[in-house]
Amino acid sequence: MEIATLFPIEPARPETVGELPYGPVVTALETDPPGVVDVIGSLSPSRAGDFMTCPLLYRFRVIDRLPERPSREATRGTMVHSVLERLFDLPAPLRTPAAAADLLRPAWEEMVAAEPELAEMFDGDDDLGQWLVSAQSLLDGYFTLEDPRRLDPAEREQLVEVVLDSGLRLRGFVDRLDRAPTGEVRVVDYKTGKAPGEAFEAKALFQMKFYALVLWRSTGEIPRLLQLIYLGDREVLRYAPDERDLVATERKVEALWAAISKAMETGDWRERPSRLCDWCDHKAFCPAFGGTPPPLPPPSATPTDIPATAAEA
Repeated sequence: MEIATLFPIEPARPETVGELPYGPVVTALETDPPGVVDVIGSLSPSRAGDFMTCPLLYRFRVIDRLPERPSREATRGTMVHSVLERLFDLPAPLRTPAAAADLLRPAWEEMVAAEPELAEMFDGDDDLGQWLVSAQSLLDGYFTLEDPRRLDPAEREQLVEVVLDSGLRLRGFVDRLDRAPTGEVRVVDYKTGKAPGEAFEAKALFQMKFYALVLWRSTGEIPRLLQLIYLGDREVLRYAPDERDLVATERKVEALWAAISKAMETGDWRERPSRLCDWCDHKAFCPAFGGTPPPLPPPSATPTDIPATAAEA
């Protein structure tokens, strides 16, 4: 059976709702029971990405726990994700662009209530209003790619985790898991930026293969399809993984953890300058920009089991 038949991308069609292409949740996705092996540490796709981008950035975020200023782009992404999650709490016929728009302001107000400093990013109501309009544009783009009235997700903002035989715990939050009536699973992730060029697709897919590896090792089932929905330019990137892909991904994350462990033992966290440095909050501490990192904590205080959050995954 073709993947497109199992998991069609249904554009918005106001004149018809039709039969939902996904069945109800039969069983929840389960993880390995705790205590099977000794956990040596934890890795999420975001933190793995940090280390691959710049080992010193990983250190600043995981070991030093340096604070970072909230950005408009990241905050907007969190808010849009929240709206898309809540949209599926509504009855299927009510999942419309207007309903998504109605969810936007309450989502923002909840974020500010939890983190009042977010309001300081904006210079008055007009500035905030323009930013909310930009978020609404991203949501409008979503409805050109899928009709949520025709979807019945199995899970949303789902924590998935597994402990590998080595003792390394992999964990992260999946935006959405869809299960077809025949049982196949699709992993869906929303991105509020633009789709990468062909040369950067492999990097974008690493996160999705990471999730697929966790699901495979925890359930014995390889997801049929990995799907990245880019709201910034209204593109969809799809990939069908196989066992060879996921074995290679497992080797990659094990190698990453070995490199992280070596850096923890030696205290050698190398900076890796790139164009991404322009967006880094920690340039004042980076030797590449004349800075000095803070003193390392003693090895006994170095965290190895890092809890995942929906925001960082």
